Amino acid sequence: MVEFAINHMTAARMGFEGVLALGHDLGLVGIELRNDLPGPLFDGLAPEEAGARIRAAGLRLLALAEVKRFNDWSPDKAREALALMRIAKAAGAEAVSLIPRNDNQGMGNGERQANLRLALRELKPMLEDHDLIGMVEPLGFQICALRHKAEAVEAIEAMGATGRFRLVHDTFHHFLAGGGPIHPAHTGIIHISGVAAPAVAAEEMQDAHRVLVDGHDRLGNVEQLAAFEAAGWRGPVSFEAFAGEVHALPDPAAALRTSMKFIGREMARMAA
Repeated sequence: MVEFAINHMTAARMGFEGVLALGHDLGLVGIELRNDLPGPLFDGLAPEEAGARIRAAGLRLLALAEVKRFNDWSPDKAREALALMRIAKAAGAEAVSLIPRNDNQGMGNGERQANLRLALRELKPMLEDHDLIGMVEPLGFQICALRHKAEAVEAIEAMGATGRFRLVHDTFHHFLAGGGPIHPAHTGIIHISGVAAPAVAAEEMQDAHRVLVDGHDRLGNVEQLAAFEAAGWRGPVSFEAFAGEVHALPDPAAALRTSMKFIGREMARMAA
């Protein structure tokens, strides 16, 4: 059975309390919150109070996002990461999200890997001090300096940091990166979203095309989830839809419930 969760981006117009109510009403396992949406984090609540409310709603704070451009390491980036970890720890989060640079810089072979290893080496003791996991999310865009999960896995294993760093398997980005191995043993969470627009070429797909998963999905979400299930992977599967039409839904709970039922039904059909 899929353990569904939600990333705040999917309900970007909702405040903190709205996301809690949504997660509770849908029976989700947890939520991911973000520092890049309008309004203060936790609607201005202290992290300790926010964490208490999350737990009271029967939810886990799966991750707090995000350290942007984490593989463009600098003293300022270290301060940014430390500040987010302190908030995450106080709120009872399990992880912080690490997003690579996506600006067509640092792309050279050798340069990419060196920059990634430097950042992971510096982040590892910080994460250990706060008992947090670093969720590394490769982005499939051609201008991203960490497109392929294999490079992340190689770097993580090289420094003996398996478990301290985990991968975000994003079905959208996996598709854009051309697919390939899924690395379930290194995966901490799966992000799901669909692209239904029939006329958009793969190389033209952007976050704005990402909707809830239904029968028109072009990314193979169900097939990707089935591959993880067949590999014995169990973990949270979090909706992360960026499209404006999803944010404007008058009844997001109903739409999410429909998508959850569709995914569950298709997974059962494939397993039969």
